[in-house]
Amino acid sequence: MATKAPVKALLVAAVASGQGKTTVTAALARKLVRSGKRVRVFKCGPDFIDPMLLERASGAPVRTLDLWMVGPEQCRGQLAHAAAEADVILIEGVMGLYDGTPSSADLAREFGVPVMAVIDASSMAQTAGALVHGLRDYGPVDMAGVIANRVASDNHAKMVAASLRDIPLFGTMPRQTRSLPERHLGLVLPGEVNDIDQLLDALADQLVFDEAAWDQLRAIDIATPPAAPETMPALAGKTIAIARDPAFMFLYPANLDTLRALGATLTFFSPLADEAVPDGADAVYLPGGYPELHAEALSRAHAWRSSIRAVHAAGTPIVAECGGMMALADTLADQSGATWPMAGLLTGTVAMQPRLAGLGPQGLPTEQGILRGHTFHYSKLATTLQPAAHTIKHPSAIPGEAWYRAGSLTASYFHAYFPSNPAATAALFLRSPV
Repeated sequence: MATKAPVKALLVAAVASGQGKTTVTAALARKLVRSGKRVRVFKCGPDFIDPMLLERASGAPVRTLDLWMVGPEQCRGQLAHAAAEADVILIEGVMGLYDGTPSSADLAREFGVPVMAVIDASSMAQTAGALVHGLRDYGPVDMAGVIANRVASDNHAKMVAASLRDIPLFGTMPRQTRSLPERHLGLVLPGEVNDIDQLLDALADQLVFDEAAWDQLRAIDIATPPAAPETMPALAGKTIAIARDPAFMFLYPANLDTLRALGATLTFFSPLADEAVPDGADAVYLPGGYPELHAEALSRAHAWRSSIRAVHAAGTPIVAECGGMMALADTLADQSGATWPMAGLLTGTVAMQPRLAGLGPQGLPTEQGILRGHTFHYSKLATTLQPAAHTIKHPSAIPGEAWYRAGSLTASYFHAYFPSNPAATAALFLRSPV
């Protein structure tokens, strides 16, 4: 019989991006941790950067929840595991509450999680009530309360609170004199901000919330799903070398868990530090990241470039996603327009674009079924190489990203979520039969 673990949980959502969801979630997590609570944070929807910041704020690993990419049962299992070891679960939503198929609202309803609405109150007062009631009733969702961001004064907060009627104003934050730094793909990586912990503490100090309202939040029951079938160790005895440094940081922790569950031994190296692919690697995984910010250094990393060419020539499987693929093209033009030579395993040139060039959930058809994931990039690859396949966009089912094969290299802008299809994942890292 399934067990249940009651826990206080909130899905932090908003009417749109830019309202301050990540700031508020990070501030709330840090404030609760400092009060002695055990906090687990999740991110709704595909994202690499926000989870790093939220992990720093909460002091615990942050995993992905997505009803399509991750799947309801894996989401439930992650929530149940967190409920067994935490006092509070916070889930940061994606975009607006009802945006996407599935949306943050769909996730909240699936697991009975109350919604905490974050609103940017800087240019409104009483209209806040109309906005929040619309957010609650459109779905509907269980609206636990509101955190008003960028509030100008106590009187401003009182006007917002009065407009909410039967929905409590859970907390307020003033306009931040210093916010979390951003760049083209989202927030700056936490490790690049020297005083990130002081900034998180300052945000927590600025968050004023109603202790009584917090005490009245109901706990939810999350049923533990049946144990998932054991993953067959198709990569037993294989060593996979994984690039990990500031140029290659976009990696789902669950992907590493899946590779280990498949039996692989993982070893990490830094192309940016001009480290060669480790000796004895049976496969190489180059995840996404920010190669465009480090293009000059990568162009001068001669040991890295010669080693990846050598393992490719030896027929070693190489899986390159987004930034990993960019680093294997002939050249990479950065945001200033400067062009730098890359490893040259994939015929073509990469250039940064002024606007987003790809975004959204997609699935890669394979012999083992659909491997789900997403795409999010500002660059474009110009190549004469014909794609071996295309991903399929969700939910439109139209063709998505090109998926290339060049010898033992498979490369695409597509970021795969390995737990969605372990068998297809294993096939990517195994040598093709001769």
